[in-house]
Amino acid sequence: IIYLLQPFYSNISKRFIKSPKLYFLDTGLCSWLTEWSSPKTLEAGAFSGQIFETWVFSEILKSWVHNGLFPFFYFYRDKDKKEIDLLIEKDNVLYPVEIKKTATPTIDVVKHFDTLKRFNKDIGTGCCICFVKEPIPLKSNIFAIPVSSIAK
Repeated sequence: IIYLLQPFYSNISKRFIKSPKLYFLDTGLCSWLTEWSSPKTLEAGAFSGQIFETWVFSEILKSWVHNGLFPFFYFYRDKDKKEIDLLIEKDNVLYPVEIKKTATPTIDVVKHFDTLKRFNKDIGTGCCICFVKEPIPLKSNIFAIPVSSIAK
């Protein structure tokens, strides 16, 4: 019903003492428990961005699990409050993902991706999953990706 997304740290012992992010894997249940009963509340309510992020995360997670893959998923947040919603680690490469409820993403939504350079890992193609109609380059090796591409 829930997934605890662990923080990313290069030091494994630090990873265990930091607080994870909690995601409901069923956004319908999450909406019901929080008494957000109408589509209008989900679309424009105070927590609509968090509900969107939760739904996108759960779809990505399910796509891995349903294909028999064990995901190495993390989030990143440092003491300066720089945050990346999702880091996918595969073959010692980090793929940063931002999830934003917007149709007009700017380079600012991925500005914290550069903080990953301090780790001794390769950085793969990054993305911002949002409401664009087709993929849009935001920066070299970083794209805005339509949310419709993960919901198939």
